[in-house]
Amino acid sequence: MAPLPAQERRARGAVVGIRLVRVILHLLRGLAICALLFPFAGAALRERRIRSWSAGLLAILRVRVKIVPENSSFPALPALVVANHVSWLDVFVINALQPCRFVAKADIRAWPALGWLCARAGTIFIARGRQREVRRVYQGLVNGLRAGGHIAFFPEGTTAMQGNLLPFHANLFEAAIESRTPVLPCALRYVDAQGRLHPGVDFVGDTSFVASLITVLKTAPVTAELAVLPAIPAAGAHRRELAQQARAAIAQALQLPAANGAS
Repeated sequence: MAPLPAQERRARGAVVGIRLVRVILHLLRGLAICALLFPFAGAALRERRIRSWSAGLLAILRVRVKIVPENSSFPALPALVVANHVSWLDVFVINALQPCRFVAKADIRAWPALGWLCARAGTIFIARGRQREVRRVYQGLVNGLRAGGHIAFFPEGTTAMQGNLLPFHANLFEAAIESRTPVLPCALRYVDAQGRLHPGVDFVGDTSFVASLITVLKTAPVTAELAVLPAIPAAGAHRRELAQQARAAIAQALQLPAANGAS
């Protein structure tokens, strides 16, 4: 492919710069909302703000959210939402449709601005590999689900390239069993205008958040397709069974093999 003329490169760079400024301003607006409004807001108002802010961020990034099938929706009743993990965008795609409290890796808390926003939105941070942390997070999940909320986590434990689905870690599924809350599997994929998997959103390996953000800003428009799958009853089940059933449902929705279910 021939290199772009210098003038066109500068024009594209200017467009990306403008989008980046809009993202920064949107982040500042989110910081102000969290600092000034959230301490005094009820749960319903907080959810509306999280939904609208997430949708606004995706609009700036030119990520269109499409729920499939189109007449599906998140249930109003509490649920433990589990999804495959592709990108840092996943959180905002889900929150644009149904605000959730997320379980996330502790290092996200250190991300500039965005980590603080996630914390103020109720994210539960966990240090992987620490049994005491798992127990603390588990109890927080149980309490949150009993209180009637939607709590979400990515049972792969890390992001995976599109077209791949890692084994699901089963530990946190126990929270659905103890709280007698159904598990709600969701399948996420990002496609381009031709319906092909979009490579610009992959967030794997040593890619930093800033590098990924710049890639998304440079890339062609993205459609995030979120399939809300039938809920899985948790009462009387075993956590490994729940993990395997959720992974199999997500794998089928993504048209991927269902082998290597849970760990």
